[in-house]
Amino acid sequence: MTFSISRRGLAGIAAGVSAATGFIVRSAQADTLDETLKNNLLRVGINPNSPPFSSRDSAGAWVGFDIDIANILAKELKIEKVEFVPTNTDQRVPFLVANTIDVSLGGLTRNSERAKLIEYTHPLHSEVMGVLTTDKVKIASYSELNDAKYTLADVRGSWTIDWIKENLPKAKVEVVDNNADVVRTVAQGRADAIVEMLDFFTAFTKDHTDVNWQVLPNKIDIGWDCLGVQKGNYALRDVFNIALYKLHSSGVIVEQWKKSFGTEPLEKVPAQPYF
Repeated sequence: MTFSISRRGLAGIAAGVSAATGFIVRSAQADTLDETLKNNLLRVGINPNSPPFSSRDSAGAWVGFDIDIANILAKELKIEKVEFVPTNTDQRVPFLVANTIDVSLGGLTRNSERAKLIEYTHPLHSEVMGVLTTDKVKIASYSELNDAKYTLADVRGSWTIDWIKENLPKAKVEVVDNNADVVRTVAQGRADAIVEMLDFFTAFTKDHTDVNWQVLPNKIDIGWDCLGVQKGNYALRDVFNIALYKLHSSGVIVEQWKKSFGTEPLEKVPAQPYF
């Protein structure tokens, strides 16, 4: 007797194993672009607790920048149904590899290790690493924070904590649970500054209007966040790239960013007609 498991069923099993063990499993066969269009469904991986990228509103509906962008992209592809799949940071690549999702959002930073496992589109948005502080801290460069008199706030589990320990080892670090709490920690005087991807934190400064916030002019680093699709799924990647060129050229992505974050991107992504 023989048994068969559907491709998507196998993908779900693979993703579960990958998430549980922390290892990348062998890639399940991706849906082709034709199959995605035929199914009239786009499965989108999002970070479930990362406002203003994505979160649930009081009615339980998904809202945020990634949600808006996913719906716009689906419309560009003339796909009527969008399924949002919660994927924590460490699940994004495994879920693509296992064909549990068609595309990953959620601040997927482009790097060479991930590029061995998935395909990246042209960048959707940037992430600028810099210093957010207040007028009480008199510094001109992030390097001046390498002093025991300064406390830096950051999110538990963030890679930037290791960066701070390596580059600013004398500074103290106050670790909290989310981006809003990081900004609140500085606003309340329990920390002096934030050394992080500032695009994801400046939106919360509006909750503390009594604080004179300052962003140091010099950027530490710029990361590029892309859409991720399964390895070898060039047709879907290329369609997304064409759509992204249109959305960058028309200013739609910047407008969506301003709607969600309350400010323009610190570093805009240039429209790219070649890929």
